[in-house]
Amino acid sequence: MDTVFFILSKLAWALLKPETWILIGVGLTCLAAWFGRLRAARLWSALTLGLVLAIGVIPIGGRMVMSLEQRYPANPPLGQVDGIIVLGGGERPPRFGQPQVGEGGERYIETLSLALRHPEARVIYVGGSGALKDALDAPRVHARSARLFFERTGLDPERLTFETASRNTAENAVLSLEMVQPQPGQSWVLVTSAFHMPRALRSFERAGWTGIVPWPADFRGRKGPPLDWDLTQNLDLLGVGLREYIGLFAYGVTGR
Repeated sequence: MDTVFFILSKLAWALLKPETWILIGVGLTCLAAWFGRLRAARLWSALTLGLVLAIGVIPIGGRMVMSLEQRYPANPPLGQVDGIIVLGGGERPPRFGQPQVGEGGERYIETLSLALRHPEARVIYVGGSGALKDALDAPRVHARSARLFFERTGLDPERLTFETASRNTAENAVLSLEMVQPQPGQSWVLVTSAFHMPRALRSFERAGWTGIVPWPADFRGRKGPPLDWDLTQNLDLLGVGLREYIGLFAYGVTGR
């Protein structure tokens, strides 16, 4: 059932992402023009152009992401820390023997900082592949970057644990709980991107984790001026915001 949910969620998002809306608009415009339906071609071309202009000028995505990021404060006060959980997603497969990070690499910066400040805490990396092509056999190439990063920064390998089979946030929570088996009364810090924290924390709590302290990182939201042309950034942030809100809804309905 988890595999079915994973596959359906990936297919649904492929259809709902903003880039797909633009592609559909361009496709319908071309089809209408090829079949001589000039009125329809004009309509679809105008709608597609309007969509592109709206996304490029109005920072809707930045505001959506910011609304998610503001739910949990940055740098909350910490007492005893028994473990630090960092969710994968801020890395790429290693190249030339070097770890590679991308958007979300701040997760590793914050995890390393916490690990140095709390030398008694375990460090748990959680995350396999979230790609649809890996639905039945998730590779572990991304975890290799995480391992290289932490080992090269001097963390004791005895402190490190890697969970590499999970494919989404719900599986992150369930499989890490099974692997770690935290004891009652322990305090664990959860590190992930700030916009992803609401869904991640809810999934961890529903899986049975207790004593979780959210530590958001990788802040991307922005208000921006009301009208400012930046199609690339606005399109990216709109996708991030939509994905998280849709994910919160889907996870809420399915109890994940």
